[in-house]
Amino acid sequence: MANKKKLINASFWGGVLVGFLMMLSMVIGAWMFKKWGVKTRDGGPLTVIDRQVLNEESVVTNVVDKVGSSVVTVSISKTRVLRDNLFGGMDFWGDFFGLSPRDKSEKKTEKTEQDIGSGFVISSDGLIVTNKHVVADTEAKYKIITNDEEVLEVKNIYRDPVTDLAILKVDKSGLKAIKMGDSDKLKVGQTVIAIGTALGEFRSTVTTGVVSGLGRGIVAGSGFEGSEKLDNVIQTDAAINPGNSGGPLLDSSGRVIGVNVAVSRVAENIGFALPINLVKESIDNFKETGEFDRPYLGVAYRMISKKSALLNEVPQGAYVQEVLEDSPADKAGIEDGDIIIEIDGNRLNSDKRGSLVRIVNKKKIGDKVKVKVWRDGKEKMMVVKLEKRKE
Repeated sequence: MANKKKLINASFWGGVLVGFLMMLSMVIGAWMFKKWGVKTRDGGPLTVIDRQVLNEESVVTNVVDKVGSSVVTVSISKTRVLRDNLFGGMDFWGDFFGLSPRDKSEKKTEKTEQDIGSGFVISSDGLIVTNKHVVADTEAKYKIITNDEEVLEVKNIYRDPVTDLAILKVDKSGLKAIKMGDSDKLKVGQTVIAIGTALGEFRSTVTTGVVSGLGRGIVAGSGFEGSEKLDNVIQTDAAINPGNSGGPLLDSSGRVIGVNVAVSRVAENIGFALPINLVKESIDNFKETGEFDRPYLGVAYRMISKKSALLNEVPQGAYVQEVLEDSPADKAGIEDGDIIIEIDGNRLNSDKRGSLVRIVNKKKIGDKVKVKVWRDGKEKMMVVKLEKRKE
């Protein structure tokens, strides 16, 4: 009986001791966390939401640290000669004395126009990607400004005749090339990060957002040149403006998944980017041949979405808005108003893999392709021989 009582006492005091030690460890742990643990900006401990925000911030800062040195500014300058007549436009010497105003009354002044775009490095030996519309003016002078303020002369410019893409060459080795992602795997709602020279003034500006749409069609252009239609671009709410044009659109791992091309002029928080997989096809073609050696069909078109096809009772495909004179399409008999629905058995649709440009770009110059069109409610098959497209 005595032994049993001793065992009970021992168990009791043992339990008390264990409980005391547990409470002591909790108190010490709480005190240590309060003193040295991770805190919010206002000094309090992190909540679940705080940790989520911290993780999102870390993703963005990590991406910027990783790719910042690969993003560059494209400086554009063009000098125009202006003639000022001292007589307010009246040809005084010509009207009254029969003399040329160039000898007596005309002054020449030069005005330099400047613009800014963005770009990113794709090879360590000096190849840089930007938009074609950023470097569209063949009379302008172009320079590259790196992240560490080094100014580089652009030696050569290669403009893609098919997409809004250009490759610039500078004499510089050791540049850090950006890593390519896979735009075919993009999903609506996915986080994206845009880097570029905002408003043509604020270099290395970072904006974030999500993919808000895929397979869009837009018109992009520049202040120096005209505009062109682009299909199957990425829509995002990450802030993009003309100075960002040519800069990278990145995923959360720091891989480029698009090339920023334009911002909507009729709505806020809508920007657009060329999908990088389309760009990679152009880059691969350039690296193989040293130029943009692209097959050419010769039509201006607009892709018909599934919804539009159903509403208008027409098939999905590429609606031909204009056939370029003496182009392969013109020679084969394709007409304005036709709907191209199939090329060599590949159905055309508004999906990123089913666009006309993606299908034609997979062909070679000189290939004869079977093109099925829809005209006046009937299907018609014709053969088109693809030619080399010039700028």
